[in-house]
Amino acid sequence: QVQLVESGGGLVQPGGSLRLSCAASGFTFNRYWMRWYHQAPGKEREVVAFITESDDGFTNYSDSVFGRFTISRDNARNTVSLQMNNLKPTDTGLYFCNAFAPGGNAYWGQGTQVTVSS
Repeated sequence: QVQLVESGGGLVQPGGSLRLSCAASGFTFNRYWMRWYHQAPGKEREVVAFITESDDGFTNYSDSVFGRFTISRDNARNTVSLQMNNLKPTDTGLYFCNAFAPGGNAYWGQGTQVTVSS
């Protein structure tokens, strides 16, 4: 059974930091790209970061988070993380972990809530 379980969300003040984690099981983790999506209240889900299959894989970020967020993965532990620094109120929303095999399957976690507010 495929599972992606996010954790690490919460309430933080503007300028603060959070680290999200996603634990994967039920599929061959090191064959999948991993992505983090952000869904702001009332808006579409958007990808903010991805990393290709290896621990030192290629990474890419949306303009909105470039220089503030860092994605990383640990294939030995089947986990992917998102370090979020200098958080802004516009970063508020649900964050979803996504596993993606180009030309193949895609899996989603249930999401974790991040609220940036003073």
